Amino acid sequence: MTIDDHTVEDYRSLARQLAALLGDERDWLINVSQLNAFIFEQLPDLNWAGVYLLRAGQLKLGPFQGKVACTHIPLDKGVCGAAARTGEVQRVEDVHAFPGHIACDAASRSEVVVPLKTPEGQLWGVLDLDSPLPARFTETDATGIALLADTFLQHTELPRLD
Repeated sequence: MTIDDHTVEDYRSLARQLAALLGDERDWLINVSQLNAFIFEQLPDLNWAGVYLLRAGQLKLGPFQGKVACTHIPLDKGVCGAAARTGEVQRVEDVHAFPGHIACDAASRSEVVVPLKTPEGQLWGVLDLDSPLPARFTETDATGIALLADTFLQHTELPRLD
């Protein structure tokens, strides 16, 4: 798949807008809330945007936009668990075909999950985006969403979450 430079530039523009929105704020709760609201507002065809935080060996629900969600996700389950285990962005065109998928919202059809890591490289949580459309997220989207996550991380002081 070729990357559409216009789309890449769109994500670069969104990253600049997000950086301006976060400004000098360093508080993780404020910034993660702004990140989710910004993504939910700016990206079309989403039904959920949120963060799960790594706590006590599992992912626990953090700030989000969308319908109520699963509160705990084991690291060996679902797309979020796969991103947490591997430390790699997960892009799934059909969540119903993903082994171990957790259906928090039956309307979700595709998903992208980006690991969030501390400056030391430790997993802190995951950014999770869901869409009711199958194959909503392209490779360019996955790269662009990772850029937005990176922008959040550059502007945020992450606390230790035991």
